[in-house]
Amino acid sequence: MTLKAIALDAPELRIEGALEVQKSPDKIIIRRLPDWTRAQSPEPAFDLMAAMTAGVRLSFATDAERVELDFLATGLQFQGEDRRSIVFDVYVNGALFARESIGLGHTITVDGGSVRFTVGEANTLRVCDLSAGRKNVCIYLPQSAMTEVLGLRLPTAASLFAQNETRCHWGHYGSSISHGMDADGPSETWPAIVARQLGLDLTNLGLAGQCHLDGFVARALRDGPFDVISLKLGANIVASDSMRQRTFASAVHTMLDTIREGRPNLPILLISPIYCPLIDDRPGPVTRLEGGAYLRLQRAAAIEDGALSLSAVRTQLKAIFDRRRGAGDKNLHYLDGLGLFSAADLAMMPDQLHPNADGHRIMAQRFGQLTPDVFGGFANPEPLPN
Repeated sequence: MTLKAIALDAPELRIEGALEVQKSPDKIIIRRLPDWTRAQSPEPAFDLMAAMTAGVRLSFATDAERVELDFLATGLQFQGEDRRSIVFDVYVNGALFARESIGLGHTITVDGGSVRFTVGEANTLRVCDLSAGRKNVCIYLPQSAMTEVLGLRLPTAASLFAQNETRCHWGHYGSSISHGMDADGPSETWPAIVARQLGLDLTNLGLAGQCHLDGFVARALRDGPFDVISLKLGANIVASDSMRQRTFASAVHTMLDTIREGRPNLPILLISPIYCPLIDDRPGPVTRLEGGAYLRLQRAAAIEDGALSLSAVRTQLKAIFDRRRGAGDKNLHYLDGLGLFSAADLAMMPDQLHPNADGHRIMAQRFGQLTPDVFGGFANPEPLPN
């Protein structure tokens, strides 16, 4: 079959789920946060997580029966472990058509406090045997890798078509539990499942290890094209021991104030941490061991020093919600994270910090049940085919 190259800056090609997209005829560079935030990025690990394509989709309508996508992925590996899987999910008219785990690409290896970069090669995702006629194709890019799109090819006689659907835009901020590297594929992180079920256009700002109430993230959320925002806060702050009770409460208020400066009536859902046994009633920090397990480090008099546990975070977030709601912010809502994942679900948390693939699915199911007052008004009763 003879194929033709499609210019990557064609207007019919949409990149969804990222706030920074640089398109040229032969390359698409993607970052989930705006480029201006780089100057305020606190460390290289933050830049890596912001550039990983969790929740990002390449979406287009076509009558092609074959699609080839060239890409260069940069994956993550911890010393002594396999590299994180680089998985693409392909949806056709709203249904999962193919899931491909693909090797090659660059590799960033973390070995304790050192980092190594290994150069790799570009690769091609081939989607064959598509049905005849016009269809909507949505390719979820890997959640565990940075992904540059380098080329798109269709059969010579095939065409692209514009998509004119309009969906409510959901911006979600969270930690690795929202980033979803432990999900089976990029379309099965819990935020991605929720967005698909409700027909929402998701921008997933789940940043593994990097959800620390940064001011530039608050400004990106404030200025983004969002109809509803959710903030799942606390897990990284406790696990990194990066704040005390005094500073955490102030930082949450500041994030909410920043968003409210530009979006005074936007629905905001404040979500407290899910259950994690290592730090649920004890403070962090935790450290990662070779093989993927985690260890909580002991510190004398931590609670007495004002250190946070996840249960303390839940108490503070509920108090912040009550205070602000009582002061008149009727568009602020609260969800107790234990309703999403509790101690009864521990079998779905093998490392005691991150839900596994089944955990992501149960969290998505419960989220939809627990938030109809917030998300019900935005849900499309007939979810669009993305």
